[in-house]
Amino acid sequence: MKKNKKILRNLLIIAIIIYVAFVLIDQQKTLNEYSKNTEELNQQIASEKATNEELNEQKENVNSLEFIEEMAREKLDMYHPNERIYVDQGM
Repeated sequence: MKKNKKILRNLLIIAIIIYVAFVLIDQQKTLNEYSKNTEELNQQIASEKATNEELNEQKENVNSLEFIEEMAREKLDMYHPNERIYVDQGM
């Protein structure tokens, strides 16, 4: 009888150890995924900050004559009087 209890106790201890090992491995996988997601999100934040800075610079230059002239040339095909425009049709 004592031998059966001892075997049962040992089996229970082994089962608990195996369960804890599986839980720890699963948690480590989850932590690795979170770390990877954190790195990706940090890169995305840096990219968005750079875009935000570019937009802020553009916002400051919107009322400048150079910007207005550039937009008139690009978007509206407007040019100065007597200005010659050459178009390369080689491609």
